[in-house]
Amino acid sequence: MSHAVVHALTAARSLLPHRSDYASLRKTWRGDLLAGLTVGIVALPLALAFGVSSGVGAEAGLVTAIVAGLVAAVFGGSHVQVSGPTGAMVVVLAPIVATHGVGAVALLSVLAGVIVVLLGATRLGRAVAYIPWPVVEGFTLGIGVIIFLQQVPSAVSAHVMPGQNTAVAAFEALGAAPWPRAVASVGVVVFVAAVTLLVPRLHRAFPASLIAIVAASFGAALLGLDVERIGSLPPSLPAPSLPGLADLPELTGPAVAIAALAAIESLLSARVASGLAGPDGRATGPYNPDRELVGQGLASLAAGFFGGMPATGAIARTAVNVRSGGRSRLAAIVHALVLLGVVYLAAPLVAQIPLAALAGVLMVTAGRMVSVRTARRVLGSTRHDAVAFVLTAVITVSFDLIVAIQIGLVAAALLTLRQFAKLGGVRREPIVGPAHDGDERIAVFRLDGLMFFGAAERILSEISGLSSAPGIEVVVLRLSQLRYLDATGAQALVEVIRLLEARGITVLLKGVQEQHLHLVQRVGVIAELRHHRHLFDSLDDAVEHARSHVHRARSV
Repeated sequence: MSHAVVHALTAARSLLPHRSDYASLRKTWRGDLLAGLTVGIVALPLALAFGVSSGVGAEAGLVTAIVAGLVAAVFGGSHVQVSGPTGAMVVVLAPIVATHGVGAVALLSVLAGVIVVLLGATRLGRAVAYIPWPVVEGFTLGIGVIIFLQQVPSAVSAHVMPGQNTAVAAFEALGAAPWPRAVASVGVVVFVAAVTLLVPRLHRAFPASLIAIVAASFGAALLGLDVERIGSLPPSLPAPSLPGLADLPELTGPAVAIAALAAIESLLSARVASGLAGPDGRATGPYNPDRELVGQGLASLAAGFFGGMPATGAIARTAVNVRSGGRSRLAAIVHALVLLGVVYLAAPLVAQIPLAALAGVLMVTAGRMVSVRTARRVLGSTRHDAVAFVLTAVITVSFDLIVAIQIGLVAAALLTLRQFAKLGGVRREPIVGPAHDGDERIAVFRLDGLMFFGAAERILSEISGLSSAPGIEVVVLRLSQLRYLDATGAQALVEVIRLLEARGITVLLKGVQEQHLHLVQRVGVIAELRHHRHLFDSLDDAVEHARSHVHRARSV
């Protein structure tokens, strides 16, 4: 068997489940069971709320948490990641549902799942490492604001036109609310938010959001409040089926956007989770980003077959899992089984939950996503990082999440290139040692740092300007301090040499580094020199040769 085939098989095996995934189970199973139960309780209100908020319905949110959570736990690249419906996915999915209808979501989930699997199979998982921290935080801030605004209609029992900008819809809902009847819904939201925030102060292990929703549901029933409920849920999982393909052409674009979001959010969540410490103080350890994409893609694919929505890794539930003692995949598997038990045993009770209670849970969740401390740290770092942070957040709220990430990346890249460009420079140096007659006709320039497309034109202008002083006959360009040189920088050297030689100034090159030699030869830097002997390794030799040119010119 050839080496290439062996390498391909090894790479393929690294993307699939293995017995080693459960190597620590004998030591960790008790903690995993407890963590899985805890996460399942925490995930229940979030799954219901995200399903309702996206427009697909509470059932779809619950199905997604069960099916996608189980599949991602088995096939994903992280041992502690918990997957399911998330706020970021809701933000993207809601306008798509408004445009194409609920029936398109299953096909959309399948298409996005296939794309994410392909991203993992083609080893693109490590690309998330290139997303700058300010862009990630700006994206998170924008998502938090959108999730909060999305809950305003449910909080005031108002119905607004779907598919419009979230901020506009929130303001319209306030004006269209059926006052004073809406006071009951607002009261439920305030009660749920207060309980969710206060219960953790009593004990961090208490499932605050679940306690808040149970209390709000019983309170609304006892007081006879006129608030909207979730409504009836099926007492079992729906049978798997292939979604219809009628909307396939129209959903290709949205599927790509959702796949991009699913990949980015899942990998960011897994990356954060790898550094989280459990109750024992030990970090959870590394993850396989490519396998994580494969697992998340299969999770969305499976959720689509059961009528669910696209899923991603959920950092909030993952953090609860780690902090509750989860160390292996068993915890996420148990979390899915707990939710499955809710479907079969408690569907009638879940149907009585007020929608305003779910809105209260999500408003608190959104508020926790907006970290004032983190925002201050980003804004206080550097100007270009602050610009990337604010720009990403504003575009996320105003337009589109994927567009926000793209523009944030472009802004961060351009601003970073601008900073890198400042690292490249040129400086005229005096000739070291005893002065010789005619040295004033020799100019020695040292090129420092980075000479790439972002700095090449500025360096070209500086050399041209400095060498235009009257009486200059020879220019020595020192290249030994260049840390980076690209094709644009090499072409700038060609133009410098061509310009100076056209003025009658002889150009000598000193210290072309070995890693740059092939590039300057291919681009034509050395070919532009008046003579092939005008290339030196020693500055003393270059200066001596320059003096010989000056003396020869003066003797003519």
